[in-house]
Amino acid sequence: LMAQANLASCLQVLRRLDEALVLEREIFAKKVALYGDSHESTILSGCNQTTLLIKMSAWQEANPFMRDQLLPVARRSLGTDHRLTLRLDQHLANALRCNPECTRDDLLEAVAIMEDVVQRRRRVFGRAHPETRDCESSLRHIRTHPDLAGCDLDA
Repeated sequence: LMAQANLASCLQVLRRLDEALVLEREIFAKKVALYGDSHESTILSGCNQTTLLIKMSAWQEANPFMRDQLLPVARRSLGTDHRLTLRLDQHLANALRCNPECTRDDLLEAVAIMEDVVQRRRRVFGRAHPETRDCESSLRHIRTHPDLAGCDLDA
């Protein structure tokens, strides 16, 4: 499985995303079969798959996979403050924002998710942590989306 994961990473670097996605799906399915869906390694594989789906702009697959399958399991088995759970929440917020068909409600949900992630990252990792700073930057970016002009986001 490690060799397959390394090959999938190489394929991503080479921009052979369709081939990488096939491998990521196989890795995730094998880890579910070997370890179950709540094992940290399985959740990490699912997170890698969502990263690739987002890169491919596969919103119709990425968002439900995160929202309905990965996040509930990660929250239950790893906890809401675990690094992978936080990363999945951040991925969901960014996927909602980046989808060209996003609605104003999607953007407001993305803001709410990122505000929560930033707060949890600050508490768990501190303000100076690079991933905390990355989340703060993502939150600022989401808040400047043109479709949110006129919204009172601090209410």
